[in-house]
Amino acid sequence: MKRIWIPQVVTSAMLLWALSPDNPYGYYILLRWVCCAVFAYLAIQALAQGKQGWVWVLGVTAVVYNPIIRVHLTRQIWSVINVTTIVVAVASIFALKDECGRKESSNKTAAGDSQ
Repeated sequence: MKRIWIPQVVTSAMLLWALSPDNPYGYYILLRWVCCAVFAYLAIQALAQGKQGWVWVLGVTAVVYNPIIRVHLTRQIWSVINVTTIVVAVASIFALKDECGRKESSNKTAAGDSQ
């Protein structure tokens, strides 16, 4: 069974920690790499599940945190973006539930009923 919620939880924790103004600059560089990778991965998962709206939301989020071509904004704006991104990450846990796991469990139930 896939654990698709783990990347969102890790990313949300890192984004929450990023709200502290005492973090070194290196933390924000690491945050960009992690967020970009996680949201790109989640966009691919959404594409595989046929959830086009989530593909766009997660893809744009990955671009915002892109560590190569950086978006330069003030700390206050990044704080708002970070909080919004936490909401997106948590919502994606429920939107991208593992459909394969649900199919397997329904197949086991159906097999048990026929015996």
